[in-house]
Amino acid sequence: MPLRRPVPGRARPRRQIEWPTWIALAACYVGWCGLLALWPVAGAWVLLPVAVLVTFHSSLQHECLHGHPTRNARLNEALVFPAPGLFVAYRRFRDTHLRHHNNALLTDPYDDPESWYVAEGDHARLPAPLRLALAACGTLAGRLTLGPFLSLHGFWRNDIRLIRQGTPGVARAWGLHALGVLPVLGWLWLCGVPLWAYVAGAALPGYSLLMIRTFIEHRAGHDPAHRSAVVEAEWPFRLLFLNNALHAVHHERPAATWYELPALYAADREGVLQRNGGYLLGGYREVARRWGLRRREPVVHPFLRRTPGQ
Repeated sequence: MPLRRPVPGRARPRRQIEWPTWIALAACYVGWCGLLALWPVAGAWVLLPVAVLVTFHSSLQHECLHGHPTRNARLNEALVFPAPGLFVAYRRFRDTHLRHHNNALLTDPYDDPESWYVAEGDHARLPAPLRLALAACGTLAGRLTLGPFLSLHGFWRNDIRLIRQGTPGVARAWGLHALGVLPVLGWLWLCGVPLWAYVAGAALPGYSLLMIRTFIEHRAGHDPAHRSAVVEAEWPFRLLFLNNALHAVHHERPAATWYELPALYAADREGVLQRNGGYLLGGYREVARRWGLRRREPVVHPFLRRTPGQ
């Protein structure tokens, strides 16, 4: 009997007010401001929990771009307008991520903007140091240390190219992002936190922490339904990533709220794992144990789009 294909859709009718998301947003901003206000007495120690909140804010941005906690996209954008992560413009994250949700093209080296795979023809032309760095990023340790720099370099380089080409909306997205960075810089100044310390101790580690999730969430698979993982994550990671570790469920139901995903998974666990080809991990400790220092998959995509013309 053929496997049923996942059909994106809404989970159940939305609550009138999505209180869990509103509470999470308030907790993120209050925590971020409050911890940095302790800088004069606690110093650099505050940056570790602030880095966690930077990651949490990215998870909230992901929730907002999928249409939460309101039905008004502009209001949702305003709720995550401050940019404690510093590095990525919200609208660019939104646009590239929604392109990524074309499930038929997941992991494609050209058409999936979140793919870490490289086409064979492109890989052969890369400088040797970059090929080595990409190979290292196939391990969890490499992804956490080198991954942020490679990811941001590629993202910025592509957007600079798009701006030079006059692609509509890209320059505006970065202009709005610059405005979103201003309140962050203002609060750092009021709290006496050096920008270099915040970048090194919170913004970069926060981006790195996010890569624990993105490292494992997709794999190459001939059946697109088999490309998205389920990680039955430890509770701190479930909260930090707003249940996006249940990634196959999210790709099936992208309009579902983060707090609906566990119930959706529990109600159809066997079906989800059948549809995603059994791509299941027992938690991020298992991920670290298996691929902390071992490469998970090749850099070159094993079968998709070996060259641009394919």
